[in-house]
Amino acid sequence: MSQNAAKVYEVEKTTEDVKQYKDPNKWHMQDTTWAMSLFGTAIGAGVLFLPINAGAGGILSLLLITVLAFPVMYFSHRAMAKMIYSSKSAGEGITATVREYFGEKASVVFNIIYFFSIYAILLMYAVSLTNTAGSFMENQLNMQAPPRIILSIILVLGLIFIVNFGHDVTVKVMSWIVYPFIAALVLLSLYLIPQWDLSNLSLAGNFASADGGVGFTDILGMAWFILPIIVFSFNHSPMISTFVIKQRETYGIENVDRKCAQIQKLCYIMTISVVLFFVFSTVLSVTSGDLALAKEQNLPILSYLANKYSMPLFAYAAPIIAFIAITKSFLGHYVGAYEGLEDIIVQAAKSRGKNLNSKTVKNIIIGFMIVTCWLVAYANPSILDLIDMINAPLIALILFLLPMYAIYKVPALAKYRKSYISNAFVIIVGILVVLSSIKAFF
Repeated sequence: MSQNAAKVYEVEKTTEDVKQYKDPNKWHMQDTTWAMSLFGTAIGAGVLFLPINAGAGGILSLLLITVLAFPVMYFSHRAMAKMIYSSKSAGEGITATVREYFGEKASVVFNIIYFFSIYAILLMYAVSLTNTAGSFMENQLNMQAPPRIILSIILVLGLIFIVNFGHDVTVKVMSWIVYPFIAALVLLSLYLIPQWDLSNLSLAGNFASADGGVGFTDILGMAWFILPIIVFSFNHSPMISTFVIKQRETYGIENVDRKCAQIQKLCYIMTISVVLFFVFSTVLSVTSGDLALAKEQNLPILSYLANKYSMPLFAYAAPIIAFIAITKSFLGHYVGAYEGLEDIIVQAAKSRGKNLNSKTVKNIIIGFMIVTCWLVAYANPSILDLIDMINAPLIALILFLLPMYAIYKVPALAKYRKSYISNAFVIIVGILVVLSSIKAFF
């Protein structure tokens, strides 16, 4: 940070000090509101794929996910929070924060990576939605699903029509769906309890050695295997910028770190509790062969369970809930991907001395989204492979490695370098998840 920038920061800080902030030592209603908002954002359709990989390593992988889920979620999102609320530009979004810390060229590179991290998830949900709809038609409605090339384009066109019909309406509808979805996950998990069978699980599942034993290297391999899906399932980094700025406005720059940590801790305990209950309940209801078949069929766990059990209520409710959850996630990521691509196109045109009107930009984006989502949904690549090879590594770059790089590079973040253990943990996990894109090829 330059001397002039440092002086401006001190002036802003002094100005902040005279404001009347809420008492950070007390828990306020807005803290509850934000904890619940983060809770709702953190649990999305990604958790529908978590049990498939979580159960692949038997009892040990479930124990590993229980141990790793909270620190992976908490320390990574805390690192991003620190990076953002220490910035003077945080109110303008994470791109402005990156621009302030690293310059214009870095912000352009970040924008591209950020767009692809959201867009890749969009493609994954297009695939999953097509599979969920087709499975529901054939297994629950007992009707022949349309050819995949037709079904996928109908679904993609329908979704993009909805999101372009009204941005504000879409966002409101998505916010209404969040808590019913979480409640449905809990209820379905409870509903599956009579189907639990501990004998379904071996000690290490697919990771056991040829002689049935489990060594330290087997456990490390298991941890590396499940880290990408943990990172993907619990990611809610786009929400962090809005969250931390509100806390800074409410409690002041001196208290924002402590208050954010307090709210995030409560939120993540609730999130982990709900998700782990769902994971344990679903994994205990199936065999390792079932999990392998769910992966082969490229279905979310709820759709597979609906096809496996002849329980009328569950058979219809589970795939419908999965369909709604995936739709919600698709629409939410579409909004983010649209805005990211819009900025890239506009800036690219300006760099060449051209000014594109908003209608032209909109038509380009819609055409691109329809064609690419349709083709990928039709191709039906493995969803879990997409998470391992593309989605999770891109998230790890943004959520794990970028904040850590900022902490050790930017003077304004120097005070956070003393968190040696948590910083080392975030860096190691980030590197391992990025490397999972290479591992997936072998």
